[in-house]
Amino acid sequence: MRQPAPTATQSDVDQPQSGRRNLLKALGAAPLLPLTGGLSASALLAACATPGAGKPFASARFTGMPAPTLANPAAMATTTVGSALEVTFADGSKQSYKLAYQPFFMTGDMVPDGKGGTILAGGYLDINNQPIIDRSVPGKERQFYSDCPDGSSLLTVAGAKVPGVKGNAVFAVVQFEYTTRDQKQAAMYGQLPSPIAVLTLDQDPSSGKLSLVQYHNVDTSRVNGLWITCGASLSPWNTHLSSEEYEPDASAIASNPQFKAFSKNLYGDENRANPYHYGHLPEVTVHPDGTGSIKKHYCLGRISHELVQVMPDQRTVLMGDDATNGGLFMFIADRAADLSSGTLYVARWEQVSGVGPGAGKLSWVRLGSATSAEIKAMADRYKAADIMDIRTTDPADGSFSKIPFNGKFNWVRVKPGMQKAAAFLETHRYAALAGGSLGFTKMEGTTVNARDKIAYSAMSYIQTSMLNGSGHIKVAGPRAGAVYALNLRAGQRDTDGNVIDSEWVAIDMAPPAALVGVDLKTPDALGNLADQEHIANPDNIKFSEKLRTLFIGEDSGMHVNNFLWAYNVDTKALTRVLSCPAGAESTGLHAVDEINGWTYVMSNFQHAGDWEKGLHDKVKDTLDPLVRANYKDRFGATVGYLTGLPHTGKA
Repeated sequence: MRQPAPTATQSDVDQPQSGRRNLLKALGAAPLLPLTGGLSASALLAACATPGAGKPFASARFTGMPAPTLANPAAMATTTVGSALEVTFADGSKQSYKLAYQPFFMTGDMVPDGKGGTILAGGYLDINNQPIIDRSVPGKERQFYSDCPDGSSLLTVAGAKVPGVKGNAVFAVVQFEYTTRDQKQAAMYGQLPSPIAVLTLDQDPSSGKLSLVQYHNVDTSRVNGLWITCGASLSPWNTHLSSEEYEPDASAIASNPQFKAFSKNLYGDENRANPYHYGHLPEVTVHPDGTGSIKKHYCLGRISHELVQVMPDQRTVLMGDDATNGGLFMFIADRAADLSSGTLYVARWEQVSGVGPGAGKLSWVRLGSATSAEIKAMADRYKAADIMDIRTTDPADGSFSKIPFNGKFNWVRVKPGMQKAAAFLETHRYAALAGGSLGFTKMEGTTVNARDKIAYSAMSYIQTSMLNGSGHIKVAGPRAGAVYALNLRAGQRDTDGNVIDSEWVAIDMAPPAALVGVDLKTPDALGNLADQEHIANPDNIKFSEKLRTLFIGEDSGMHVNNFLWAYNVDTKALTRVLSCPAGAESTGLHAVDEINGWTYVMSNFQHAGDWEKGLHDKVKDTLDPLVRANYKDRFGATVGYLTGLPHTGKA
């Protein structure tokens, strides 16, 4: 059951423009970053102009930092922040904050459990909530823990009361995508059930600083555990919307060793886990005592779910699909703030340009309507052969249709009466069969600029199926990817001519010029394969309405260090804000405009020192010992946020 949150009124649902105004009402307040060095808010108010001093906020901009180099290897081997945020007020005065990074913990740390004891941060648990033990090195048995924290949400709950909180109770939900390796260095990707935790944080009212008080593992047994939880977002009704990417192919599950290992670690039986239970949208509700509960929605399509975005109407959900031959999907819920039933659509791309990342107009194919409960019941009883006939070579039978699937082709035929099961459990195949454009590659995070009614979608790599036309798309690149802008409009109809019941429907896709990666013909002096003055392989993206800024985190196999960027949508300025340790990916991005008067930007990283041949050859020998020393021999990763220290010099 959800905790009390800002649920929609009938007028909000009927008049989304009014809802949008309500969403933006408070944005005239200045962003106060949580402060480093113990400086109090009263000192800040004395030192600079803020709304409390009678000067309303006008705008903000980031000033950037250079990419670290081997001239300072330590900066390449850790999270480095050399950027600043400059706030301008209505009277023209300015205040600048020097930014820094503050972790809550490193995975593998023992952290407070709220019961007087400690618990392993990022630790893995089986279906019975018992520790999963890494036994790969005899005599060094220990609980597995993740080096890959990912999606996070920062929120408050009415009536929160947690022992140990002296200021304001704030909660973070953090999920852990996978662990890279066991102690014997064998790959472990996707072989462990993903943990998800609620952090109780004590917010100092005078500085905004957040301190960890309690770490609570959410019991995921009631949803059959979680599979490769990647990006996440905060719903408008104050819940954490998780993800399960790279859904296991149910038609080939018998020969999938990764899934067998996952089942063995989760259940103790390699044949027990059901592939149709994974590839859905989990939702976590945080309770006033700092615990959390979870449900899994089966009616938003079984795809490679990434970071989703719920629009201000609290019904329309735009979804990325981190796959080869992936699609752009949209779900429209039957009721506001309730994802348990609704209608699923897939986009059809009409290409208008093939230059660079290309551009296209979008129309929408209706795949079907369903409740989560009815699809869950189907998932419980059906196998792939009950739903579809699937062939990987041409059967020379006209009753089969050829479709693109995961970089190859399948020939498929839906069993009689199984259209709904196919739409929601074999979504990739059915969407292609229905005429959707299943040609995107690694479509990652999605976010929205509500004021301008523009969504943004990160295409991490533009390659393979986006270049060959197999799914209606044939563009030129770059491999370094791009972020696309999607205009959102009301009054749209689906491809059958039926009205789409939403004011927030994407009608086109094209990238802003500054948000396109630049491939290098030859590696630079550090080994970068893409220009490090531009984004490369964008992944997590989040928009701050107050800052008018799109934050972009990289998951790049083309940058030696991955970066967190800030893009001002008004000035079109792109600024490097943070550099992750070499070999790590920027994750857990969450921009929060205001919690008790403070503005937060959450940021994690994962798999530091994950060296790639050809990319890290020039830096590995120097950086590897530093990364190992910083991050538990490459087994650890941090979860944290950006802080600010006001400059007291000239504005």
